[in-house]
Amino acid sequence: MGITEQWRKSTYSGGNDGNCIEVDDARPGTVRDSKDPDGPRLVFSSDAWQAFVTAATQGELDGA
Repeated sequence: MGITEQWRKSTYSGGNDGNCIEVDDARPGTVRDSKDPDGPRLVFSSDAWQAFVTAATQGELDGA
């Protein structure tokens, strides 16, 4: 039996303006564009995903 996708959009995404990604809680490091749920997924290593989350939470990506 395969893993069931568990897509989630951040509560900080700011609404329905279409500029959001969703993360798959069943597969950490897997993201997709919320406007295209059947489109491609990006998959990051655990280290790369943690570095991204850390940078984002520390404001290092603001205005990027």
